[in-house]
Amino acid sequence: MARYTGPKTKISRIFGEPILGNGKWLGKNSNPPGMHGAQRKRKTLGEYALQLREKQKAKYTYGVLEKQFRKTFEEAARKKGVTGENLIKLLEARLDNTVFRMGIAPSRPSARQLVSHKHVMVNGEVVNVPYYQLKPGDVIALKEKSKDNASVTSAIRGRNPKFGWVDWNETDMKGTFITYPERDHVPENIKEQLIVELYSK
Repeated sequence: MARYTGPKTKISRIFGEPILGNGKWLGKNSNPPGMHGAQRKRKTLGEYALQLREKQKAKYTYGVLEKQFRKTFEEAARKKGVTGENLIKLLEARLDNTVFRMGIAPSRPSARQLVSHKHVMVNGEVVNVPYYQLKPGDVIALKEKSKDNASVTSAIRGRNPKFGWVDWNETDMKGTFITYPERDHVPENIKEQLIVELYSK
């Protein structure tokens, strides 16, 4: 299944923030990538460039390629409410992202791998599609065999209490996608309105 496999620190340096979770290297070198990165000043971006940049940031943050991202946006536009907020809600409701939010995996790429390798069940059925859209009330659990797999269980760190839209029971290794999160509860630094403006052209 297609996914970005290139250098993560380089992407973080492009945006000037640790969007892929590797902030320690960004602290040592926050210059833009390229042989002239240290001498090159960050340009003042135009309107289109800012909109495109936000879309790219969202895609890299959630590990979504262009075609899937466009489909997600179109679904968000069809739903009632604010399109930008709907987009963030749908991205947060992806199975791989929810596995990450529950603390079952330390990162979104790790969560994606767990799902792809059939370690995760939704409502009692194995689901190996990372972009599977969860609905409120869906129960996520590890397979019985996976509960005895040390390489899987050693990475579990438990749910961060600030993510109140998911629940995780470490004893049963089972959790629930409670509801779609409100935008102000999602910590990602994404200006979703710029993405809406980009796709509205």
